[in-house]
Amino acid sequence: MKRFVLATLTFALATSAFAQANLPPGKWWRRPEIVQSLNLAEEQQNKLEAIFRTASSDLIDLRGSVEKENIALRGDLDQSQLDRAAIRRDAQKLSEARARLFERELTMLVDMRAVLNDSQWSRMRSDLDRIGGGAQQRQKLNGGGGRNKN
Repeated sequence: MKRFVLATLTFALATSAFAQANLPPGKWWRRPEIVQSLNLAEEQQNKLEAIFRTASSDLIDLRGSVEKENIALRGDLDQSQLDRAAIRRDAQKLSEARARLFERELTMLVDMRAVLNDSQWSRMRSDLDRIGGGAQQRQKLNGGGGRNKN
C-alpha cells in the first residue's frame, strides 16, 4: 500500500515538473529579453497569448481538482484507522486528476510549440537547458537535491 501511495505521489510530482520544465514561467512571450532572443513577431505573441487565455481557465480548474484530491488523500492517511480501500480510491482519483492536468498542460505546450518556428524552439530549449542547469547546480550547492513542487 505504501508503495502505491509513493508511486502516485512520485508520478504527480514528475508530471507537474515535466510541464513546468518545458516552458519558462509566466507570460514568457511578453518578456522583452525572450522576445528579443527568439525574435518573436507581434503576431506570434498574440497567438501565444490567445493559447494561454484559452488554457488558463482549464488549468485553474484542473489544479483545483488536484488540490482537492490531495486533501482527500491526506485526510485518509491522517486517520488513526486506515481504510485501505478509501486510500486506494482517493489515490486513484488524485492520479486521474493529475493526468487530466498533465494532458491540458501538454496540449498547451504543443499549441505554443506550433506557433514557434524550429529555430525559435531550439533557441528557447537551449536557453532553458542552460538556465535550468544553473538552477540545479545552485540547488545542489545550497544543500537541496529535490525538485521544486511549484
